Amino acid sequence: MTRLARFSTLLLVLSSLACGSRPDAESTTPEPTSRVEQRHDGIPRLRVNQLALRLDLPLFWHADTDGDGAVDPDEVRSLRFYPEPAAWVQDGRFTPAFEEAWQRIVAESREPAPEDERRRLVREELDRAAPTLVHTDLSEAPETHRTFAVHMLRVADAVDAIYAKQVGMTALEARLPEDVESRSLFRRNWGPKCRGNTTEANPACSAIAGAPGQPVDVYPADMQEDDAFCTTLEERADAAELLTPFTVVRERDGALVAVPYTEAYADEMGAIARELDAAADAMTDPEERALVAYLRAAAQAFRTNDWEPADEAWSRMNARNSSWYVRVGPDETYWDPCSRKAGFHLTLALVNRDSLSWQDRLTPLQQDMERSLAALVSDAYEPRDVQFHMPDFIDIVVNAGDDRDAFGATIGQSLPNWGLVAEEGRGRTVAMSNLYTDPDSQQMRRAQAASLLSAETMGSYTSSPTPGLLSTILHEATHNLGPAHEYRVNGQTADDAFGGGMASMLEELKAQSGALYFLELLEERGVIDEQAQREAYLDSIVWAFGHISRGMYAPGGQRKAYSQLSAIQVGFLLDEGALSYDPAAAAADGSHQGAFTIHFEHMPEASRKLMELVMRIKATNDRARAEELAARYVDGDRVPQAMIVERYRDFPRQSFVYSVELE
Repeated sequence: MTRLARFSTLLLVLSSLACGSRPDAESTTPEPTSRVEQRHDGIPRLRVNQLALRLDLPLFWHADTDGDGAVDPDEVRSLRFYPEPAAWVQDGRFTPAFEEAWQRIVAESREPAPEDERRRLVREELDRAAPTLVHTDLSEAPETHRTFAVHMLRVADAVDAIYAKQVGMTALEARLPEDVESRSLFRRNWGPKCRGNTTEANPACSAIAGAPGQPVDVYPADMQEDDAFCTTLEERADAAELLTPFTVVRERDGALVAVPYTEAYADEMGAIARELDAAADAMTDPEERALVAYLRAAAQAFRTNDWEPADEAWSRMNARNSSWYVRVGPDETYWDPCSRKAGFHLTLALVNRDSLSWQDRLTPLQQDMERSLAALVSDAYEPRDVQFHMPDFIDIVVNAGDDRDAFGATIGQSLPNWGLVAEEGRGRTVAMSNLYTDPDSQQMRRAQAASLLSAETMGSYTSSPTPGLLSTILHEATHNLGPAHEYRVNGQTADDAFGGGMASMLEELKAQSGALYFLELLEERGVIDEQAQREAYLDSIVWAFGHISRGMYAPGGQRKAYSQLSAIQVGFLLDEGALSYDPAAAAADGSHQGAFTIHFEHMPEASRKLMELVMRIKATNDRARAEELAARYVDGDRVPQAMIVERYRDFPRQSFVYSVELE
């Protein structure tokens, strides 16, 4: 089978599902090598993982447990979401498949840079990644849970296939060249475009010669040749119908029409529905009734395109009535150039019970939090009765489709975005508690912070995950507070008033401003102490630096919501004196000149002013004020964006990979 045919296996997985075969069947396990095992060393661990990525090998060296500088059988993992599965270890020894892979890695480490400029840039992007493992061991789980997981991993592959079609990846597959690094980048990036800090803006960096564009499947391809096509759609008289989230726009008989997902992706959605029913059948644990009810409802939604019954069933799941977190369907719109159409995704995770103590402390405060926001703009917004779930902590097993980005991963989410559950504030929010908590991630993040912050401020830095989880909890909770979801001003939603890209950015700005603003309330109520408050402020600033380092706009001109909100926050805090930047000051790492200092005593008042401003913009649909913010902090020079980008270029970007152990 050619490499092209092997890659096609993922995109043809739905036909195998329809026939009842297993799409992710394990490859035949080779016999372990009988010769004297060689020592596998001489290449640093990060470099081994980078070279495996370049070679499109589902191999990961997760830790040098014994510190001997060599890869040992108990230190490797086999990864998912690659063209072919592989067994690297059997009976505690490396298999011939591993030995072959190791020889390829060694040979690749000695390869000179290609003469072809496109391939050289592709390698640069792959080699600037820091593959970061999310590993889950289900081998000791009850059999019914393991069988359920097998079905959900099949759902993950099927969701990948439908999302690949949505984003236009499938349509470009036939144009892929034979070189392995281009195929690896294409697989990881959901298409040929480069996404790295040093390569994203270079049009020559592409997995396909000629750097073709990638029209998304949810709008006619010829329409997307006009950079302003989103505005053209938004200004049409039938925009409300065409831009609904669960449809695609098609041209029929010379007119544009909205076609339901169930019609546009009928075969794919039907196959996913069948596999979700199979997962529900497999889950016979009587303690998982809420999970089974959601799986049945989600399966039906994939058949009808009516997602509200699934949302209702999903809203009744929580950390107390299920050990699993599952969300499957079309939800977020950030991938869409117009920020209107919902992308298919799967989040499969295990509930982390540590969240229960936070829920017990914060749930009694949620109505007070709503009143506090309303009081900031009492002339423009009336408080609502809010009844949403405080965030559950979840440990990710796999992310599929729109959940799995080329770089980084979502650390918090509030859903759904539409419908009665959203309008009534009954959605669920989660914080992903096992991402960025590994030693490699913690070490890199500390070094990044020290390259930008003064030694004085770094004195409050901690590698504990608690400040980040607290910020995520407050961010996701704030999504459910204030002018949220389908809030209207004079009949207009935020999408109507601001346009999709600006509306998405403002909603995330509101949420992250809440992560700063509510720290004072928690400190006053005794939920956290002053030290925890400082650590959370600091964590949010470092989080903002990371997003600023990724640039404000995608190559196509779309707003990067998190990057832009981060620039607005940092710029506003600079203006208010809660943050200062001295270009002559030494950074805490001793290697860089120019450093930020957080003035913690000014953070509560500055955070209150920021929250008030954002609330007023959202509560009144004040587009002019929103554009002023973007002009000053996103497009202006108040924030030293170029310097932040340059500092972060010294570090590889994290790219999450996934491994699941079932036996």
